[in-house]
Amino acid sequence: QVQLVESGGGLVQSGGSLSLSCAASGFTLDAYAVAWFRQAPGKEREGVASISMRDGLTFYRDSVKGRFTISRDNAKKTVYLQMNSLKAEDTAVYYCAAPGPPGSFSPNEFDYWGQGTQVTVSS
Repeated sequence: QVQLVESGGGLVQSGGSLSLSCAASGFTLDAYAVAWFRQAPGKEREGVASISMRDGLTFYRDSVKGRFTISRDNAKKTVYLQMNSLKAEDTAVYYCAAPGPPGSFSPNEFDYWGQGTQVTVSS
């Protein structure tokens, strides 16, 4: 059974940090990428960060560059998103998605999604 299970998230003050994890099971990721997306109320889902499971190449949307770091542990089939210097505009439900093309932030190119985890940043 294919599964993506997110953990982490929560409530943090502006300027704080949170870490998210995404554990994959039921399929092989080595040749693909895993991405984090987020969706705020009333807004479209947008890609945040992506990592190639093969070579570790990372991609970020401009608004999180320098603040968010995506990393992977292939042995554990787990991808992490470390979020620092959080802002109120980072508030959203965060989803991990796989497998997809490295560098893609198009939701249609990802077959499987986690259940989502809420990140709330208070100003």
